[in-house]
Amino acid sequence: MKIYVATAFPTILSGALNESILKRAQEKEQVAIKIFDLRDFTSDKHRQVDDYPYGGGPGMILKPEPFFRAVEHIKTAEKLVHTDIILMTPQGKTYNQAKAKELSQKQELIFLCGHYKGVDERVSEYLATEEISIGDYILTGGELAALVVIDSLVRLLPDVVGDFDSVKSDSFEDGMLDCPYYTRPENLNGMIVPQVLLSGHHAEIEKWRKQQSLERTRQRRRDLLKTTEEFITQEP
Repeated sequence: MKIYVATAFPTILSGALNESILKRAQEKEQVAIKIFDLRDFTSDKHRQVDDYPYGGGPGMILKPEPFFRAVEHIKTAEKLVHTDIILMTPQGKTYNQAKAKELSQKQELIFLCGHYKGVDERVSEYLATEEISIGDYILTGGELAALVVIDSLVRLLPDVVGDFDSVKSDSFEDGMLDCPYYTRPENLNGMIVPQVLLSGHHAEIEKWRKQQSLERTRQRRRDLLKTTEEFITQEP
């Protein structure tokens, strides 16, 4: 997979992309991630990427030209033809695990990161092929949102996570929240690990985990239950 990110603040991304699983995935050449500074695609001596909104009002708007030029450069330099161009915006479709799986099947992705008050509407209307939001709240910019999406889809790539079975049991993978987990010590100041987990009886452990997953989902995310009838009725 190849991922390209156009942003006015590349250092926000560079640190996170060089840590943990994202770093290892790049080192093992399972994914290539390149960051492009929008200021490199400006035409004035001040390398200005934003301007005041037409019609007045507070805040600054990211100019359209740097985005169009950046995408054209990426497509030409990387020889891309049919590539998804994703604008990270709170006005986009809410991101979820199903979307992460879908994006993890792509060969190339271009992410456009907004900032300040917003992005010139022509970027959304004529350049981006899709808009994604990671939730109903506002961030300073799309860089952090892009990192969330990139991290969530890269870990789904084959062999990125060492024990891939651990990914399969994550929350939302089967439409449920994951069950609770414990590790050593067995007794922490009187707080005891459930005995079933110490029994060595794998069928009983699996049954307990399924029950705990269902109960946790009932308590915390009842909205998920209507899509999980098969999981609820399935025998462990």
